[in-house]
Amino acid sequence: MKDMTETTPEQIREFRSQNPKMRERDIAARLNISEAALVAAEVGLTATRIAPEPSHLLDHAESFGEIMALSRNESAVHEKIGVFENIKNGKKAAIVLGENIDLRIFPSRWAHAFAVTKTDDNGAEKLSLQYFDMTGTAVFKLHLRPASDVEAYRDFVEKYRLEDQSQTVLTEAFAPHDADHARDANAVDVELLRDRWTALTDTHQFFGMLNDLKVHRQTAIATVGDDYAYRLADDAVATMFHAAAETPDLPLMVFVANNGIVQIHSGPVSNVVEMGPWINVMDPTFHLHLRRDQIAETWLVRKPTSDGHVTSIEAFNANGELIIQFFGKRLEGYAERPVWRALAESLPRHAETAAA
Repeated sequence: MKDMTETTPEQIREFRSQNPKMRERDIAARLNISEAALVAAEVGLTATRIAPEPSHLLDHAESFGEIMALSRNESAVHEKIGVFENIKNGKKAAIVLGENIDLRIFPSRWAHAFAVTKTDDNGAEKLSLQYFDMTGTAVFKLHLRPASDVEAYRDFVEKYRLEDQSQTVLTEAFAPHDADHARDANAVDVELLRDRWTALTDTHQFFGMLNDLKVHRQTAIATVGDDYAYRLADDAVATMFHAAAETPDLPLMVFVANNGIVQIHSGPVSNVVEMGPWINVMDPTFHLHLRRDQIAETWLVRKPTSDGHVTSIEAFNANGELIIQFFGKRLEGYAERPVWRALAESLPRHAETAAA
C-alpha cells in the first residue's frame, strides 16, 4: 500500500526546509510519514534509489574502506567506525565479523534503499547509504568518513541505481515474529520453561527455546525465577556504564537490534556522558545514544552454557520490546569473565524484587 499520508513530496521538502535543525526521525513523526518517505521525497535532488538487497552491499562494502555503521531502534542509536571484513553472505541471514563492524543481517526485512548526499555547514559533502524495512523504518545506515574511498562508493551507487526514481514509497504492515507468543504470565508453564532453560548449553539456543514454547521474551524472563533472572533498579544501565568505564580490562558486548539487523560493539567503554534523557558513550570507534527515560524494566539474566552460566543485562521498553542488551565479552569455550559477573551482580535490584 502507499505510505499512509496525504503529505506530498513537495510538502515534505517544504517542511524540512522550514525546520533545518529538526532530526529526520522527528520530522517523519510530525508529518505522520515513514522515514523512507522522508528520504524518497528527495529523490532526484539529494537522494538516489538503489537496490535494497544487503547482499549487494556486503559484496562491495569492504572496498569503501573506513566507514561509520549506524543501526538503531526507537530508543537506542548504535554507531561503529571501522571497515567491513570477515563477511559471510546468505539469503536468510548474513554476518559481518570484523574487529569493529559486527553485524547480524536479516535480508528479507530490507525493502527500500537510497544513496543520500548532504552538505554540512562547511559546504562539504556527506555521503551515505540508507536502508529501510517494509514499514519504511530505518534498518541500517552507512556513512562515509574522510578516509573512505568515494570512488568505490560512487561506482556502487551507479551499479545498483534503480530505474524507478519516484519520490514516493510503498509500505506495508509488519507482524513481529513473536506476535503469537504468550505475554500473560498465567499462560506460561513455568515448570516446562525452567526445564528447557536449565537444559541450555549455548546462549544462541535461547531464541529457539522461546519460539518452541511460544513465550514472549520479557514474560519468560519475568516468570522463570530469580535464580535465572531478576529485575534491576531503574537506573541500573547508567550505573553499569559508569562502573564499566571505571573498571580496567573489562570489554563489554553491547547489542542493539531492529527489524532487520543486530549491531554489536565488543570492547571497553570509557567516555560515558549523561545529557538529559540520554546516556551517551562517546569513544573513538563506538558511539551509543540511549534514551534511559524509555527503559521501563531492566533485568539481570543468567543463561546456562557448556562453559558455565552467562550473565546479561537486558533493558525493555513499556511495550515489552528489547531495547538493548549487554554481556561481558568472552571467547567461545571459555567461562564468563569474573569481573563482568561481579559488576552485573553488584547492580542494585528493583525495590519490588529486593523486598520479595
